[in-house]
Amino acid sequence: MQRLALFDLDNTLVHLDEAFQAWTAEFADEHDLGREAVDWLLVLDRAGHSHREVFFGKVREHFALSESVEELWGRYRKRMPYLVRCRSDVLEGLVQLRAAGWKVAIVTNGTADNQLGKVQQTGLAEVVDAYVLSGVEGIRKPDVGLFEIAAKRCGMILADGGWMVGDHPVADIGGGRAAGLRTVWIDRGTWPGQEHAADHVVTDVLQAMEILHAVR
Repeated sequence: MQRLALFDLDNTLVHLDEAFQAWTAEFADEHDLGREAVDWLLVLDRAGHSHREVFFGKVREHFALSESVEELWGRYRKRMPYLVRCRSDVLEGLVQLRAAGWKVAIVTNGTADNQLGKVQQTGLAEVVDAYVLSGVEGIRKPDVGLFEIAAKRCGMILADGGWMVGDHPVADIGGGRAAGLRTVWIDRGTWPGQEHAADHVVTDVLQAMEILHAVR
């Protein structure tokens, strides 16, 4: 019997925070802004702006940059897929899940070019059965529709059950539960005290994979 395992992308299968730190250093050097700019960018990012256009609007204003918000954001989207890394043990973990009879898909929010670039550049596209991008489908987690598309691309339906693994307590855990899936929350300490109703809580995606292998 095949089983369904859906995974978030950023800060679940790939460590987006590390890539973002690398980008801030490049950005500061490129614009000759100094080390203080890196710290400022990291603080701004931790403020949790809902959309990068808002983020880059504040960046442009703070540093009095000549580029438009659209230019800054566009260059960011083109660069990030080349800074993001997926660990070899994570890639191998996905391969092993599929070998054990799981159908595996990535379900991610974000712009189509940025997220597709990450999936392709990291090698993830080659080790999963499907991937679903909100920027392509026009709906975002926690909308159940995105999970439905992922299940369908794996030749399954949500009514058959399955699992959602991710780091966001609302988009991934709340969305997964609304879709009728069991959930594993990867708690990176980003939302201290955040309410959640995950079936399991771990700190690394490999631990989540161990849980799936133990499912009977």
